[in-house]
Amino acid sequence: MTTVKRLTSRDIIPDNAQLTTSHTTNPRLYNADIAPRTGAGEWKSGNLFNWWMSAWHSLGGYAMAVGFMSLGLTGWQALIGMILGMVAMWGASNLMGVAGQKVGVPFPVFARISFGVYGANIPAFIRAIVAVCWYGIQTYLASHAVKILILKVFPFTETADQSSFLGLSPLGWICLLTLWAAQLFVLFRGMEAVRRLSDFAGPTIWVAMIALAVWTLARADWQLDWNYTMAENPLTGGAMIVAVLSTASLTLAYMAGPMLNFADFTRLSANPGAVRRGNSLGLLVNGIAFAVISVVIGISSAEVYGVAVTDPILLLGELDSVSLLLLSTLAVAVAQVGVNIICNFVSASFDFSHLAPGAISFRTGGLITAVLAIVVMPWNMYSSPVIVNYFLGGVGAMIGPLFGIIMADFYLVKRQQIRICDLYSSDPDSRYHYSHGVNRAYVLAFLACSGICMVLALVPVFAPAAPFSWPIGVALGALATLLVQRTTTSTQLTA
Repeated sequence: MTTVKRLTSRDIIPDNAQLTTSHTTNPRLYNADIAPRTGAGEWKSGNLFNWWMSAWHSLGGYAMAVGFMSLGLTGWQALIGMILGMVAMWGASNLMGVAGQKVGVPFPVFARISFGVYGANIPAFIRAIVAVCWYGIQTYLASHAVKILILKVFPFTETADQSSFLGLSPLGWICLLTLWAAQLFVLFRGMEAVRRLSDFAGPTIWVAMIALAVWTLARADWQLDWNYTMAENPLTGGAMIVAVLSTASLTLAYMAGPMLNFADFTRLSANPGAVRRGNSLGLLVNGIAFAVISVVIGISSAEVYGVAVTDPILLLGELDSVSLLLLSTLAVAVAQVGVNIICNFVSASFDFSHLAPGAISFRTGGLITAVLAIVVMPWNMYSSPVIVNYFLGGVGAMIGPLFGIIMADFYLVKRQQIRICDLYSSDPDSRYHYSHGVNRAYVLAFLACSGICMVLALVPVFAPAAPFSWPIGVALGALATLLVQRTTTSTQLTA
């Protein structure tokens, strides 16, 4: 007997999502790619579990995790800090994830609720630039792993790795552009292809990470010193507590971008319960397991080499078995492609499309993203774990206030009461038109909050506060939103 699922009010988009011709023919606000979801979503808890599995396991994430021990923390202290950050991330992701499922629109359209139908281009553009930078870095890391495999299996290719053009050898360019094209191919197949890749890439990286951990532990004679630190003098007392909290905050900042545009994916979920279950299992279980296995690989590599290896690609290059190297490198490359697409490529594609919906489709936005990711030459951006960690602090300085404003506005000001069709309306009387399509009060609030956070993140005298730029930004953004609500007429703000 076939069971037919009965749709509930939680599974479908409200009646006010029904768009008219005036909405769908508006080239400044609408194309089919950024339209609201209709009917029940197809992403289940298992899909989000795999999404988080793909999101966590990456070469950049490993470099970040091991890099925390360069701050003066021991292995177990760094692990505690990362777990604290993941618990906070779980709460933040539930807020954005459930909101995205309820409204059923991608992030840049969701941002119209707070910033106005045209003002939303500000957060969309900022998120797009961040995504482009990380997309380039992750693509470069994956291509570097593939290059090591090629040099190991085909030694004669070494001649193609001697010269350099714009910082990469001919072989490096070939590997980079090959993965660049592969990711573009997946994106051009649409969001269903993205879901399938995530379902495949998530479990694949676990195979590679576990194999790498076992191999490194075996070389270290199964010795693990959880008190190992990369600093000359381990931190103690209050300094240690501050460093653990800094680690938690930087872990949050690592996922600041994907958390902001989480609605791009959860809008396709069946109901809020599926989002919460997917986050609980996927974020916490996968995240904590990733932290443990990264620290294990780091401190066991210290037993072998005298210092923790911050780049797992270097460990892959030490593999003696060509077969094991082949399997591990392919798994890492697939995983990198997976995390890159879900965390960076999809977001930037939607964001660029949102800037001019009538001219830029989701696919065209993806092509713009791919080209810019090469233009920024990410191999020059990625050099050490310390740089990665402090770059994350700078990212959090801008993303934090956006998250705080958008979430406070949705839950505390608008009370989750959204008129979805007005998100696609240029009518001056529509709810999200504000002043010429821009909510100037929130734009000014964002500029003020992000300015404060950028100073904290980048000015040397405020260095102790730099790792906390994301949570400070979220708090400032939320407080500024409530202040705007109190000082602005209710007709301008309330839904």
